[in-house]
Amino acid sequence: MLPVIAIVGRPNVGKSTLFNRLTKTWDALVADMPGVTRDRKYGEGRCSEHSFIVVDTGGISGDEQGIDYKMAEQSLLAIDEADVVLFMVDGRHGLNPGDQQIANYLRKTKDNVYVVVNKTDGIDPDVALADFHSLGMGEPLAIAASHNRGVTLLIEYVLKPFPESIQEDDRHLGKGVRIAIVGRPNVGKSTLVNGLLGEDRVIVFDEAGTTRDSIYIPYEREGRDYTLIDTAGVRRRKNVREAVEKFSIIKTLQAINDANVVVLVIDARQGVTDQDLHMLGFVMSTGRSLVITLNKWDGMSKEARSDVKDQIQRKLDFASFARFHFISALHGTGVGEMYESINEAYECAMMKWSTNYLTTLLEDIIADHQPPSPGGRRIKLRYAHQGGSNPPVIVVHGNQTDQLPLSYKKYMQNKFTKRLKVFGTPIRFEFRTGINPYAGDRNDSTGEKLDKKERFQKQIRKLRKTASKRGSVRR
Repeated sequence: MLPVIAIVGRPNVGKSTLFNRLTKTWDALVADMPGVTRDRKYGEGRCSEHSFIVVDTGGISGDEQGIDYKMAEQSLLAIDEADVVLFMVDGRHGLNPGDQQIANYLRKTKDNVYVVVNKTDGIDPDVALADFHSLGMGEPLAIAASHNRGVTLLIEYVLKPFPESIQEDDRHLGKGVRIAIVGRPNVGKSTLVNGLLGEDRVIVFDEAGTTRDSIYIPYEREGRDYTLIDTAGVRRRKNVREAVEKFSIIKTLQAINDANVVVLVIDARQGVTDQDLHMLGFVMSTGRSLVITLNKWDGMSKEARSDVKDQIQRKLDFASFARFHFISALHGTGVGEMYESINEAYECAMMKWSTNYLTTLLEDIIADHQPPSPGGRRIKLRYAHQGGSNPPVIVVHGNQTDQLPLSYKKYMQNKFTKRLKVFGTPIRFEFRTGINPYAGDRNDSTGEKLDKKERFQKQIRKLRKTASKRGSVRR
């Protein structure tokens, strides 16, 4: 098992900066304001021959109320599951009552706790460390996370008691099917994540914008590996005010790209909004597999439910390949049934087909409905092969493929989807026009077919023209 390192401390002492240094990523949001990190965030790190899991937490101040109390609960859970706790303090501000309260809790609950004095760049480290000896938690360790000073020495020191880990661990993050939960703020994404996991894993609070970061959560269910990605809610651009929230939106869009399957959560009581459609359009443009979930279905009247279903038929017809689920994340109604659609969408996205099978299928579809004949010349589609997966890509070769109307391409997409039994993922098509090997057999001006001698003379002229351009003509 890889050792788990939790970073805890008061708000704005540099925990997320250290997290990014250890994981060599920018996965944790960093801003010069307290309270940016609100959930446990997991990452992988490696130092020399040691691999480890590092957990970033929200700040603990000791006087939490409302959502801050929930943040503190998440930090305490991280402490409980960690093998090593890095208790981070601010070397510039010195010791304060909040640090004392955290230290009192850690002394009672954990053994492997190290006091890490951050922001020691530009000041005397001995002076910065002096205040923190009084905590009675061993020798404080000085670092400057923003400048990456002392970070490697810190990790090598705290991991000395643990064996070297060369092999990858079973708890490798991002394993299995990656599922991104996306949607507008306050539609119940975090509640759904907790329902899918079966535990209160992420903060759930009755306030829009609770999740500001994308949280990657690896787990196993019925012998299969998954990684759930809980994302920040995405609002209209004109409603995005804080710079921190703008970064959260970027991370949501990145999470969609990272995912295999995207679960779009829609508030059934508000119906299908324009913002839902914009988000759905982005998901489809990435080609990710899709499951659409109508949350807060409980308690709705028969008329309200009928109205929502009418909206789905009118507004979401272009996403008919996706499975729809009507659930109550709060009460768990219908949540477990979503896994069947998630697994189906993932498996369809990863399907493989032989060229022979796809070409035979193409011939059958053309036999049912021939392509049009623009300018009196019929478009010929000769063969098809698979060009990729996640999403599935089918490459169709023929002549004049650039003249295929959108309606015929849509017809082919629907037929292939139905015959291949693909659900939950869109099929993308690429149409390629081949070079006609007999194009040189006709007169360029009259279009009349050339005899053998004329073809030979034309080839000689072409070769001489090419050689002349290279400056190597010999007479």
